[in-house]
Amino acid sequence: MFSKIEVNGDGTCELYRLLRSAQPSDAEKSDVTWNFEKFVVDRAGNVVHRFSPMTKPEELESVVSGLLEEQPGA
Repeated sequence: MFSKIEVNGDGTCELYRLLRSAQPSDAEKSDVTWNFEKFVVDRAGNVVHRFSPMTKPEELESVVSGLLEEQPGA
């Protein structure tokens, strides 16, 4: 379990600062809008996609599958 962290505002933890800056949302507003916002990070640590909280997990399948097919050792 993790302790509560800040994902927006002045006290944003470094992980979310990186995720938000690498993949701003569609509205170009980088704040995380809700708990279930999703970020996809490749094996090299690059943030490659950001999904809205309303995106269903099965909608991520093509992005994740594509990354697995591209990268050696998958």
